[in-house]
Amino acid sequence: MSRAARTAGQSPAIHVADSHDLIRVHGARENNLKDVSIEIPKRRLTVFTGVSGSGKSSLVFNTIAAESQRLINETYSAFVQGFMPTLARPEVDVLDGLTTAIIVDQQRMSADPRSTVGTATDANAMLRILFSRLGKPHIGPPSAYSFNTASVRASGAITVQRGDKTKAERATFERTGGMCTRCEGRGTVSDIDLTQLYDDSKSIAEGAFTIPGWKSDSVWTVGLYAQSGFLDPNKPISRFTKKEMQAFLYGEPTKVKVNGVNLTYEGLIPKIQKSFLSKDKEAMQPHIRAFVERAVTFTTCPECDGSRLSEGARSSRIGKVSIADACAMEIRDLAEWVRGLAEPSVLPLLTALQQTLDSFTEIGLGYLALDRPSGSLSGGEAQRVKMIRHLGSSLTDTTYVFDEPTIGLHPHDIQRMNDLLLRLRDKGNTVLVVEHKPETIVIADHVVDLGPGAGTGGGTVCFEGTVEGLRAAGTITGRHFDDRSVLKESVRKPTGALEIRGAAKHNLQNVDVDIPLGVLCVVTGVAGSGKSSLVHGSVPASEGVVAVDQTPIRGSRRSNPATYTGLLDPIRKAFAKANGVKPALFSANSEGACPTCNGAGVIYVDLGMMAGVDTPCEDCEGKRFQPAVLEYRLGGRDISEVLAMSVTEAEAFFADGEAATPAAHRILTRLSDVGLGYLSLGQPLTTLSGGERQRLKLATHMAEKGGVYVLDEPTTGLHLADVEHLLGLLDRLVDSGKSVIVIEHHQAVMAHADWIIDLGPGAGHDGGRIVFEGTPADLVAARSTLTGEHLADYVGA
Repeated sequence: MSRAARTAGQSPAIHVADSHDLIRVHGARENNLKDVSIEIPKRRLTVFTGVSGSGKSSLVFNTIAAESQRLINETYSAFVQGFMPTLARPEVDVLDGLTTAIIVDQQRMSADPRSTVGTATDANAMLRILFSRLGKPHIGPPSAYSFNTASVRASGAITVQRGDKTKAERATFERTGGMCTRCEGRGTVSDIDLTQLYDDSKSIAEGAFTIPGWKSDSVWTVGLYAQSGFLDPNKPISRFTKKEMQAFLYGEPTKVKVNGVNLTYEGLIPKIQKSFLSKDKEAMQPHIRAFVERAVTFTTCPECDGSRLSEGARSSRIGKVSIADACAMEIRDLAEWVRGLAEPSVLPLLTALQQTLDSFTEIGLGYLALDRPSGSLSGGEAQRVKMIRHLGSSLTDTTYVFDEPTIGLHPHDIQRMNDLLLRLRDKGNTVLVVEHKPETIVIADHVVDLGPGAGTGGGTVCFEGTVEGLRAAGTITGRHFDDRSVLKESVRKPTGALEIRGAAKHNLQNVDVDIPLGVLCVVTGVAGSGKSSLVHGSVPASEGVVAVDQTPIRGSRRSNPATYTGLLDPIRKAFAKANGVKPALFSANSEGACPTCNGAGVIYVDLGMMAGVDTPCEDCEGKRFQPAVLEYRLGGRDISEVLAMSVTEAEAFFADGEAATPAAHRILTRLSDVGLGYLSLGQPLTTLSGGERQRLKLATHMAEKGGVYVLDEPTTGLHLADVEHLLGLLDRLVDSGKSVIVIEHHQAVMAHADWIIDLGPGAGHDGGRIVFEGTPADLVAARSTLTGEHLADYVGA
């Protein structure tokens, strides 16, 4: 209806299609949710908050986003669905008004050694096309500039059939790739320390191999070398002849039969390279990673100088810049270079590339380079890189789901992230954000506060409404919303110093700094200023240093806090000693497992293309153990009842009396110290929140003996109330004689520090310098840096 056609005072009738302006959730019971029912406004920014483990991710990711993705998958044919992950319907009675959900989470990006920031965002693909069109000399199509594509040449006879006649013709096939042949596109080459692989004073039969997982009874590893026929298994390796040593270390792949099994024998060096070195080090289990770090040294490839590219790809240039040079530039500098290319023939390509590169700068990642390995990005950086492809999207009426988008951001950068979230909303999208930071909660149109506690003490909606309403509410979040830590009246005096001289890793500019010991020292600065490079790259990794980084803990549905922390071992031994049986009986992954469900507690039915179904095991009733094992008791409880206890309950149970177990009690005390007293010992790790996993890892590392603790953003995933608990833990560590070095952006941690080292002033090549050293009070008084200004505003100075 046109404006002129409306009569005076008459408002246009609301179309029925415009009435669907809410996402309705009724009876959500995923994980710890307790029949949650809420209505979320569409085309608005809604923030979900609450203490760690209160059910935020269960509601937003495991219910709303998961159901949206499942419904989209069901629109494909049965054939296509067979190739897609099968998603079960969430535990919820009604989900209405859903739109397509795009999830931008904190999951680390691919740890493949050939995956980079450029390949993950399509910027590399556009650069390859650009160089294939404008590069001089011209060396071939876009694949000629790809370090993931090897050059291939083949020739031979082919049979061509035309009608009823066949004819043999000679054909040649050639594909030009850009992969460096020396490092195979990885940018690094490895050198192996043979003394870490075997003890040459022993024979293979005597257990010469010292490689993790290589057991003497394994036909795939030790047995293959012992029974291959190429080597004498009873001769010490040091006495092998030259021929035997060649076969042992560098033997070509050869088919052999061992114990009736057809296997491929190959030299130890290529076998180690395939089984260990072809994987990203950061994705390995801790003990495997420790072995690789001992046995292998990675150095920059001497042929391609780390660029991963062949000589031909490096020789082609646009002006004076090769594709290797372009990928090594900071992205903000690369954007300026692209902006200066005036070539009408590739204008659409230049426009698209320019928009992508500008998005990096806009989102605060202009300090990265396209050749940065994607596996080396922090969780916050990975999340923002995933946002790149959505910033310029023309989609509207989409639901964007973010998991703590401000993670890893300096207070100076949070406003920029807030602007991006609001921009997505203003395009007509629904934005759902799980967040703890008040600076982001305050921009919300609608707030949902879950709680009141964590785990079984949470799972209910404590508040729904506006930010002002949350401030006035009596919830934990409402009470702590305007909390501000105060500067300490007195700070601890250092007992020594860790001297760092000439630090030049990544963007550090020959930094000289003394990190004080015996105090709480916070290293801060804007994202990309060089904090992690200084601490992780320069603090010597000696036996006295315990490093707790941001790498996520991994575990299957069989893993739980008891198995991850090592708590189950003393518990099993205590049960075994009290009942005069083997400890293995009290493991659901070993002899004591229920034979029907193999200790899983559930029976899984695979329904092909449809979502599989989990049903509790009828024989063990979900307890995971054989009935005979549950007859054995310790302190009046069986093993399943102990694993169902909370940490707090178990701490009292193993403290004294018949069940007193000092080793178990020490581990439980550490779990309680990090604020995980509500967790049940047998709760699967897959159901823990990000904040709970972070603290579980911290509790495990607290068992390690060391005088210096290095923590990388320990407030990740923590609620305002949980941060107070963490500060108390850090104080107890320092008061017990430890030195604590924390890389952190949270102002509450900065204000609580004894000493602050501030890096900057900017990111990338604009950072890498020490801009302040001193106490928090001095930093606030000086206001000489971005950190100083934000900290002064925070404490109200």
